[in-house]
Amino acid sequence: MFVTPLSLVDQYCHGVLRTELGLGTFEAHLARTPAPPAPGTTFFDTQTGFAVRRWCPPLLGLEPHCPPAGYLARRRELGAPAAGRLLLRGTGIVTYLVDTGPPGDLMGPGELAAAGDAEAREIVRLEMLAEQIADTSGTAEGFLANLGEAMQAATASAVAFTSVAAARHARALAPHPPGPGEVRGAAGRWLAGRRAGERLRDPVLLRHLLWNALGRGLPLQLHVTGEPEQLTEFAAASAGLGTDLVLLHGHPHHRYAARLASDFPHVYADLGPALAHTGARAPDVLAEILEIAPFGKLLFSSGARGLPELHVVAAQVFRSALRRVLGGWVADGAWSGADAERVAGLIAAGNARRVYRLTESLSDTRG
Repeated sequence: MFVTPLSLVDQYCHGVLRTELGLGTFEAHLARTPAPPAPGTTFFDTQTGFAVRRWCPPLLGLEPHCPPAGYLARRRELGAPAAGRLLLRGTGIVTYLVDTGPPGDLMGPGELAAAGDAEAREIVRLEMLAEQIADTSGTAEGFLANLGEAMQAATASAVAFTSVAAARHARALAPHPPGPGEVRGAAGRWLAGRRAGERLRDPVLLRHLLWNALGRGLPLQLHVTGEPEQLTEFAAASAGLGTDLVLLHGHPHHRYAARLASDFPHVYADLGPALAHTGARAPDVLAEILEIAPFGKLLFSSGARGLPELHVVAAQVFRSALRRVLGGWVADGAWSGADAERVAGLIAAGNARRVYRLTESLSDTRG
């Protein structure tokens, strides 16, 4: 199965940490929760932890499934920069689309590209862009004008906008934009609070950001939530505007995301953590998604942040799941080998290249 190795476009990820990591810090980035593990337990005893021990040690010269302490000792011996390069270059990822919004000592797109011997492009986080503009704007009118100019300027180099509004504020997904007066009032109230460090959580301004982004021509990435009605209404209202929606981090709502991708021509579904975080169960999850969504509407991502190991796990779990699911269907005679190869290539990279208008050779962002 798969005569040629699958090259991957990681359609949504973050940078990796530049610093050396101890056991506690490593585990904090390994988990999907900010809380520490319970006393006497470890986050290595998860599907993600086991996948790290399966796929990452060989890239650093160790045996698969080696104990966490031995793996981290080898990591420290090599040093964070060298270990990061070995891990990232072992993923087969040729292009990273990087959300630069999260704070922290994370590599930017150029550094990630250099470390991974790959290409990289920026995804602009709408909330962070708005906060940056707010910090240099004196009035509500000035803020809104500057925000519009900044969003338009971002389209010259970024490949997409992204927002966490859908995951945190369901009202931000209202199926129509807020009125101008409503937006000005919300902007004035938030600017007053912003001087005291208030983050952007106002649902009116978040709606304004989303609907403003829909008119800029770049795909808009949204995190899937447990509020299906609001997201369905937003998808229906945005149909026909010429902007693709990409639904991120679908697990455990992956079937719902696949259904929306099936129902709306402009909606796509991300496979990222839905596979990476389920580890050995990933083939079952992938098969569920393939039952529902058209194959041209699915995109690989790692969703990784902080640890290069998470890029490795996502890439290897994805490939392994594809081989088991599609290979099984070929063996049963349900699919031809040629069709399996073609669909695998679409999900791995082809669909992302089409949605984000990527060329086969992006301009060099390394250095």
